[in-house]
Amino acid sequence: MSENENMFENKDGENGGGGENNENNSPQNSIEDMASVKTENPRGNIYCITIAGQIEGHNFLPPGTKTTKYEHVMPKLIEVEESSDIDGILILLNTVGGDVEAGLAIAEMIASLKKPTASLVLGGGHSIGVPLAVSSDRSFIVPSATMTVHPIRMSGTVIGVRQMFDYFSKVQERVISFVVNHSNTTYEKFESLMMETQKIANDIGTILFGEETVKSGIIDTVGGVSDALEYLYSRIAAQKSQNTI
Repeated sequence: MSENENMFENKDGENGGGGENNENNSPQNSIEDMASVKTENPRGNIYCITIAGQIEGHNFLPPGTKTTKYEHVMPKLIEVEESSDIDGILILLNTVGGDVEAGLAIAEMIASLKKPTASLVLGGGHSIGVPLAVSSDRSFIVPSATMTVHPIRMSGTVIGVRQMFDYFSKVQERVISFVVNHSNTTYEKFESLMMETQKIANDIGTILFGEETVKSGIIDTVGGVSDALEYLYSRIAAQKSQNTI
């Protein structure tokens, strides 16, 4: 069983190196510093985490590929959740997708955080970026952003047996179930978007723009940075008022 299934494309060893000296370890090629920032505001301190480029799984992607490494994001989420100086979390997304298991792991962590969370799709939130976008308490998307929904792919050798098809179906079901459980769309609606054959010229799936993602029930609302921050500040204020009663 492959450890690096990608929603929309699985990368195996032939596409990347695999060693500690790989050039992809350099700061300019991976988001090692998380492109993160903590705001200091009387209304509450918010920590911003950026997920950009391609989400890298267990194998290195080719040098020059902008990546977000799951082993950098996951410990940071724990640190932020446990910090007494941080009241809320904003996740900025501009990703083409990537490794399914890595993306779902990050999404599950975000969904399990007790602190208020908001996600904002800027540019694109494609593939496994969809579960990441809906994993927060409230999801936002700018009008010009796009999201691509389509089936799981795998590159490299695929054994043409029923067991492989069943495995693919189970992995895809995990993705659909997560999105449905953390958004306002339905299983049937999301699956139909994933299996659409008339929307993309050389592929199966659907490309949705800002307002369309809201109408489909995937994203909660169209909005920008100020809207996402205002939501977090309102949640923080509500929590503080409950703690003082």
